[in-house]
Amino acid sequence: MSTTASPSDLADVPAYRPGLRSLATLVAAEARMVARDTAGLVVPIALPMLFLVMNGLGSSTEPLPDAGGMSAFDIYVLPLILVIGVATIGVINMPSFLAYYRKSGVLRRLGVTPASPVMILLAQLIVSVIQTALGVGLAVGVAVLGFDANLPSRPGLAIGVFALAAAAMYAVGMLVAAIAPTANAAVAIGLGTFFLLGAVGGMFGPTTNLPDGVAQVGELLPFGAAVGALGTTWLGRTPEPTHLLALAGAVVICGLLSARLFRWE
Repeated sequence: MSTTASPSDLADVPAYRPGLRSLATLVAAEARMVARDTAGLVVPIALPMLFLVMNGLGSSTEPLPDAGGMSAFDIYVLPLILVIGVATIGVINMPSFLAYYRKSGVLRRLGVTPASPVMILLAQLIVSVIQTALGVGLAVGVAVLGFDANLPSRPGLAIGVFALAAAAMYAVGMLVAAIAPTANAAVAIGLGTFFLLGAVGGMFGPTTNLPDGVAQVGELLPFGAAVGALGTTWLGRTPEPTHLLALAGAVVICGLLSARLFRWE
């Protein structure tokens, strides 16, 4: 004799909530997606390496006066390379994947399953952080072994500033993903944003070569603020509050805007 569960009985059954195992599965899937995207995997590593070699061959590795044994390469080139790496991943790569998921309906379909679309965002963020860590490790390793670069005298401070810079770049990338309707549009908007921020932030030469007004604006944008703050930490000094506030402001402003504008479908 069979019995049928009443609505009250079903109400007592706890709802399934995906845990860490489900998140780990999504992270593994996201990692495979990134690995299959040749351009998205190679460019964030190859582009910083290209800038590293080009700038390294033309920069002096001799210690500067009153710089604690640091050279121009340590203070200017290496922070620039690290910012280029994290900006490539945060502003170009990550938004393209999220925009593709929205366009293809992946986020909408996940919305009716226990696996919330937010888990996709978190998994993509984790993969981006791992990719950033690998790229940064490779860049620093090449700089130390190939160009006799020095590590920052206060590594904890440098890591903290870099984490804030990465958060700012990811926030900009989330805003790009929020407003881009397709993956191709996300790449186009991301590339434009990346080169615009880089152009006024010192990617193509010292900001002293720019008009004063442009240089001042560039230092308040995430790219220029990150380069300036990291360069200061390489000297073992506390970054200027203006740079830190600019990075924190980018996290808050871009994060709030992306949360308001982002659409799951």
